[in-house]
Amino acid sequence: MNNNYWKSCGSYTDINFEKSNEGIAKITINRPEVRNAFRPLTVREMRAALNDAREDTKIGVIILTGEGEKAFCSGGDQRIRGSAGYEDNETGHLRLNVLDF
Repeated sequence: MNNNYWKSCGSYTDINFEKSNEGIAKITINRPEVRNAFRPLTVREMRAALNDAREDTKIGVIILTGEGEKAFCSGGDQRIRGSAGYEDNETGHLRLNVLDF
């Protein structure tokens, strides 16, 4: 696919969110330095992108992928996990399960 196939949607830190004119949305986890491990920000951004794609009547397919060659996603980022779960520094919430989207 050429570089003009995907249009960037939104400004994110941990993901890239793109759409095509053919009704496809693509969410790429963009943390290859930690094998695309989730942290609370990653989950918030993915949730926002998934909601955007769900509400867009032109989108019929969503592709989830990961940046880099080592892993699609290695799971939760253990560097931020405490004994009570994953701490979201922005909200202060602790969660044992961050994959609730």
